[in-house]
Amino acid sequence: MSFAGENRHPLDPDPIRSTKASAILGLGVLAVVTGPVVGGVIPAALALLLARETQRDLVAADGFLLGARRVRNGIRLAWTGIVLAIAALIAVSIMGLLHYARSRGTHFAPTVN
Repeated sequence: MSFAGENRHPLDPDPIRSTKASAILGLGVLAVVTGPVVGGVIPAALALLLARETQRDLVAADGFLLGARRVRNGIRLAWTGIVLAIAALIAVSIMGLLHYARSRGTHFAPTVN
């Protein structure tokens, strides 16, 4: 397996940055930003789906397509967005249950011993 920088033939194409890798990174950032409001699940899912295809493209390009680091960072950010969305759902559920419990509190008559 040859890499783009080693013993390049003059007719080999120049290595270029993968636009899909940049899109994955952007979707990962969007997932983290919108994760706390549960909207981060959609860009995170798109980033993870696109990452699988992009990783195959990077391997098939044999070093002439750059962006593996962006893909890895985008995947990490996408999973972080999903975790933030799950944490937000759990927090809202707990707050809702606490509010429900307070509003349904037991009221005793003041003369009961």
